[in-house]
Amino acid sequence: MPGQPVGAVPLERVIAAMTAQQGQVGGRLHADLTGRIPSYRAVPRESLDEIWHRHFQRALTVVREGTVPAPEDFGEAEVARDRAARGVPLADGLHAFRRALSAIRDLFVAEASEHGLDPGLVVDRTMCLWELADVASLRIAAVHRQAEIDSALFDARRRADFLRGLLHGTLTAAEIHSGAAIYGLDASRPYRAIRAVPNRGVTPDSLERSLESCRRGKGRSALLTVLDGAVVGVVETPPETGDLDVTAGLGPPTDLATVHRSFRAAGRMLEAARAYDLRGVHDLSDLSWRVAVVAEPEIAALLLDRYLRPLEAEGEFGALIEESVREYLKRGRHIREVARDAHVHVNTVRYRLRRFEELTGTSLDAPDTVVELSWALAARELGTPPPGPGRACP
Repeated sequence: MPGQPVGAVPLERVIAAMTAQQGQVGGRLHADLTGRIPSYRAVPRESLDEIWHRHFQRALTVVREGTVPAPEDFGEAEVARDRAARGVPLADGLHAFRRALSAIRDLFVAEASEHGLDPGLVVDRTMCLWELADVASLRIAAVHRQAEIDSALFDARRRADFLRGLLHGTLTAAEIHSGAAIYGLDASRPYRAIRAVPNRGVTPDSLERSLESCRRGKGRSALLTVLDGAVVGVVETPPETGDLDVTAGLGPPTDLATVHRSFRAAGRMLEAARAYDLRGVHDLSDLSWRVAVVAEPEIAALLLDRYLRPLEAEGEFGALIEESVREYLKRGRHIREVARDAHVHVNTVRYRLRRFEELTGTSLDAPDTVVELSWALAARELGTPPPGPGRACP
């Protein structure tokens, strides 16, 4: 044709011949991909045909013009999101793309030879197709990774929303069963709510990952997330924290529909454990009545006034009385053990205990005195009136 560059007519014939075989080559490629790459069996045929057409037409443009598009001109974000959502790994996606470009390149070389295309032009366009594969692979990798990040963030938000509703009791029965199915919880089994906070500079995110790792290693069902600076969720069995520097409260076992009650209890357990500067996972069986010492500061103040304030007027001797009373209760009311450990005579301990009864107007043989005094001593151990319920975690 007049006015066309040398090699243009044969090149267009090559392109026309390639176009005529697009469907046939695409069919073989589809069979090849689904046979060799298992993850691609989840991708619908129409989706693969669509992206194959896009790659083929882009390659024909490169063959015709001899230039490769800039990376930003590759609109692969939608495809990458689709592949990531279907569980296709990045390596599989890149492998599939390179097999597609290899098929196009082989077709070009075959048709170029068949139509007698200038060897120099064949080499040039083949090099362009190689460059196309490199540039597109980098772009596909970038958008695929971003799609994976976006998908992970979306899943994390959805999981957090489900757990927030579950733990605060705002989900319907249908929402609970649906979420349980999605996140691998057995709605027929009891679960325990947990609230955990890291210590010594450990971040909540790293604590969540550690607890998840421990849980997977034991094959136990659980669902955790980070909410408001704490790791919260539901577990089938108490997690093993190992060397983790963590303080956690564990609620009682209950079904998922009422696990919000267990979550409130877990908050009280965490609050008490932190008040006593404890480490590890604690439930009501560990903390017992000490939970109430933290949760009821008014009662603690009343008992401190009744049993320990009267000793302050005795000065240093009052402190010795308090210490003897504390050890007396701690050692099961065995006076001789208290005396031995304090390196004093038994009668000295007896005198201190009798003086306590005189100052407080109580009897250490009375069950109420033992309970209330233990409460007052535990409150004294805390040092300051503890915060009210709900302060440790929202």
